[in-house]
Amino acid sequence: MSVVSLLGVKVLNNPAPFDAKYQFEITFECLEPLQKDLEWKLTYVGSATSSEHDQELDSLLVGPIPVGVNKFIFEADSPNLKRIPTSEILGVTVILLSCSYDDREFVRVGYYVNNEYDTEEMNDDPPAKPVIEKVRRHVLAEKPRVTRFAIKWDSEDSAPAEFPPEQPEADVVEDDGTAYGAEEEELEAAEAGAVEGADAVQEDAEDEEMAGAEDTAGPSAPKAEDAESDAGSEDLEAESSGSEEEDIEEEEGEGDEDMEMGEDGEGAAATEAGKSEKLQGPHPGEVMVH
Repeated sequence: MSVVSLLGVKVLNNPAPFDAKYQFEITFECLEPLQKDLEWKLTYVGSATSSEHDQELDSLLVGPIPVGVNKFIFEADSPNLKRIPTSEILGVTVILLSCSYDDREFVRVGYYVNNEYDTEEMNDDPPAKPVIEKVRRHVLAEKPRVTRFAIKWDSEDSAPAEFPPEQPEADVVEDDGTAYGAEEEELEAAEAGAVEGADAVQEDAEDEEMAGAEDTAGPSAPKAEDAESDAGSEDLEAESSGSEEEDIEEEEGEGDEDMEMGEDGEGAAATEAGKSEKLQGPHPGEVMVH
């Protein structure tokens, strides 16, 4: 259980100019007397890509701490612009309010901060070099991100567990290396058996498919041959029953049909070529189409 509990933080000057001081009203509760002071810090995150641009704005020691509910005002300076990349001055960033006891951090409150110009014209068309006098900051105080850490306070009873409990029965357990190797061998044997079984099932299925194909193709083949022989005999009888004049007319008719088919084929080919050209578009002059 934590000896000090953070009850609330109120951002006093919000929104405010970019170079104005940060002001927080902090309320916390202390459950027992403390031997040392509490250290409060405010950190400004200068860049989202590197922690090198983070800067500690201010720190404050509070103590001695009486038991009960306590409240105080914490002020911190604005960030140093020289330590912030020019491209990171405007936009959204983060500030971190943290508290430590005996160099051990036990609570941290993070806020998003939006830095923008005070006019819509400058926001729509910002100058190449930021004009700090026109920049205002807005801390999203209604949506803080609070993180708590368990630490050791003055008494040993409040110290969190640093090591796992002793387990004397762990020496009796079978060696991990032997058990792990046995599990691997069993797994490999099971996988090999599964593969062999799958191959056998696949071979049986292929045999059944081949047998079924033979049974299906057997009786149907003679029917196809009989149909072809019957069709051939009907054509021969029809040709023999006709007269020579009919044969001549048929030959002339076949020639005309061949000519018409040839013309139709050329027309169809030309039509298909036209459709393909419309779909594909004109070919570049440098490309040869074969």
